[in-house]
Formats: sequence, structure tokens, C-alpha cells
Amino acid sequence: MISNILADKPHAVCIPCSAQSHVKSMLKLAKLLHGKGFHITFVNTEFNHQRLLKSRGPDATDGLPDFRFESMPDGLPPSNENATQDAAALCEASKNLLAPFNALLDKLNDSASSNVPPVTCIVSDGFMPVAIDAAEMHQIPIALFFTISACSFMGYKHFQALQEKGLTPLKDESFLTNGYLDKVVDWIPGMRGIRLRDLPSFIRTTDPDDFFFKYCTECVGGASEGSAVIFHTFDVLEQEVLNALYPMFPRVYTIGPLELLLNQKQEADLSSVGCNLWKEEVECLHWLDSNKPRSVIYVNFGSIATVTKEQLVEFGMGLAESGHPFLWIIRPDMASGASGSSSMNLDKLVKEVLLS
Repeated sequence: MISNILADKPHAVCIPCSAQSHVKSMLKLAKLLHGKGFHITFVNTEFNHQRLLKSRGPDATDGLPDFRFESMPDGLPPSNENATQDAAALCEASKNLLAPFNALLDKLNDSASSNVPPVTCIVSDGFMPVAIDAAEMHQIPIALFFTISACSFMGYKHFQALQEKGLTPLKDESFLTNGYLDKVVDWIPGMRGIRLRDLPSFIRTTDPDDFFFKYCTECVGGASEGSAVIFHTFDVLEQEVLNALYPMFPRVYTIGPLELLLNQKQEADLSSVGCNLWKEEVECLHWLDSNKPRSVIYVNFGSIATVTKEQLVEFGMGLAESGHPFLWIIRPDMASGASGSSSMNLDKLVKEVLLS
């Protein structure tokens, strides 16, 4: 049986999109909600759950009595745990999460066996539209959390209009370099003087059936079905576009920067709860501290981007010839071989850069 103390807590189920940056941002938001008195259930795909255990150790998802981790299958075939899953495949597979997510909600709401408070709300990544269907089926309020900027969101919101006006898709790849992208788009609310090149890059496709163009249009278009929309931003940074967005939705909340808010009040019990999907090499921090402030170049291509071996070598040569110390984050799967595989020997590749 659930204790009276737990029963009185609001219970938020937080479900991020499966990409590293989305998981990280959602975990920070979940920690902030926990600090405000929420019981948290944080939901990962089984693939990411296993990656967390591998990168952070077997206790990585133990959490606290009122901050728990759950996992569910993503429907994708097994893949290399050191590599990021294909982004398009992840988005497509997310449509298969409705049944397992519904089953999880049923389990959490079973007071006889779950030992957690009834689910009060769902906080879902805005790019996980399946959560909206689950919230409607269970009659649970849902807040949609967009980790992108408000300007990016407004750009996605007008993708269909851009297509209807014939501004995208591009006629051919020459439009990427012939000045076409400098065309000013003067009719998007709150975005005075914006150019085509300033909008989310999926408009640069030449494919009328581009997957990401359609997927982002669908996700942002469905935001009106949420009980609230949350942006990882703050008003002063994007005031004009936020003023245009506020009337479009019942509730719009700006919460950010998340890291700054966490640093102001970090719960000691949650300080060790992390979400890195690769093992962190903290030794670099000692080297960083040994250098003068603002003297080190920091390079990070994120969790999805890949480059060829030749591009990596060229970029490394540029850094080496800059004459400045640099800290370069290179994922094991970042460099692809001639065949497009990401199984190249990283140590060998870095040595080649340094010896070139």
C-alpha cells in the first residue's frame, strides 16, 4: 500500500525523445519538478536504459523512492550501444510506443501494486506525439516540452505555409549557394527580418516528401492538443516571438536556462543522477583547469552528427594550426569510414590527425 505522504504528492511522468540532448534537458526539468514536490517517473527506451547502465554503472537508474526510472521497448532491432540510433528510425519507431506507454501508465495507476501516487500529469517531449494520444486515452493533462528555441518552434509552425507559398522544397541543390536562402520572410509573427537561411534547416531539402520536414510539421502542429507548452528559453531572450506565441496556446511557460536554475537549488540526493549515454572522461577537467581562463577552444559536434575521416583530419589540422589549446569531444561513432560505417578505430584516427 502507498503511504499517505506519497499519496499526497503530484506525480509527473516525464518522457523524452530518445536523443541525448532531449534526454538531458528532460532530466533537468524533472529534477526541478521534483524540487517543487513532484513524484517523478522518468521513462527511457530500453536501448537508452541499457546505455545509461553501461555508461554510469549498475546503480545509475536506482533513483530515489520518489524519483524513479522506467523503460519500455522502442521496437527497433538491437544496435551498437556506443552509437547513436538513426534519428529518422527513432522518430518513426516512436509511433509504436503507444501500447507500451499505455501499459506503463496502467501499471503506475494500479494503486494495489505500484506503490506510487496516481499519475497527475505527463510531461512529454514535444517530438513524442504518441504521448498526446496516451494522455487523451487516460484523461491525464499533458505538458509538451520543446527543447528547441521559441524561434525554431515558430519556424516549424510555419513549415506548411512555406511549402504552400512555394518557398520549400528547393528546386535543386544550386539554391543552397545561389543566394536564394537570403530571401527575407516578412510574414512570420514575431520574427522580423528573418531569412530563409535562418529558419530550421529542414526547409533546405529538395525532397517534397522529406521525412524530417513532415515529422517536425506534424509534431509542432499537434502542440495545440496539449494542456500546456513549455519552452527551454526565457522571455528577455526571445520576447517578440514569445509575445506572438502566447495567444496561440492555452498556457505557455518559459523555463530556462535549466542548468542555471538547477545550480541555484540542486538537491543533494539527485546530484549523482545523470543521463549521459556515453561514459564521461572527467580527467579532461583537470587539464582544463590548468589552462588560463578563456584560452581553450571547445569543440563538440553533439550526439548525432557524423563526419568522414577526411573531414575529421582536416578539422583537426585546423585546430592544431590555430596555436590555441583545444578540448575536442569526439564520440566513438562520430567518424564514418568510406563505406559509411562508424566502426573506425578512434585512437588510430586521432593519432593520424596529430601526426599529419
